[in-house]
Amino acid sequence: QLQFVESGGGLVQPGGSLRLSCAASGFTLDYYAIGWFRQAPGKEHEGVSCISSSDGSTYYADSVKGRFTISRDNAKNTVYLQMNSLKPEDTAVYYCAAEEDLPLFRLCVFPDFGSWGQGTQVTVSS
Repeated sequence: QLQFVESGGGLVQPGGSLRLSCAASGFTLDYYAIGWFRQAPGKEHEGVSCISSSDGSTYYADSVKGRFTISRDNAKNTVYLQMNSLKPEDTAVYYCAAEEDLPLFRLCVFPDFGSWGQGTQVTVSS
């Protein structure tokens, strides 16, 4: 079935950058909305950034606008999350997830996504 391999997480100092990758297997991500979610200890999953399957429309949480960029590379069946100007508040496990036919007005709600990966840890600390 649908599987993801997330990579690119790690330890970075505040103000630094990371690029997360989500490689899909078992399906072609072209036809799916893809989302990046994160979960900090003791908190629920938060929608960070999502991209539609149709016209490439994107969603960003207010907390990451201007700092994070989501993108697709359909040839590589991979989605990326470029994270710049990282803050300690960005520390979390980051997951990618996929779902078909999500409306643009509701593009990045975790319960709407049926498949997700194992996650990759991002720690922002001095």
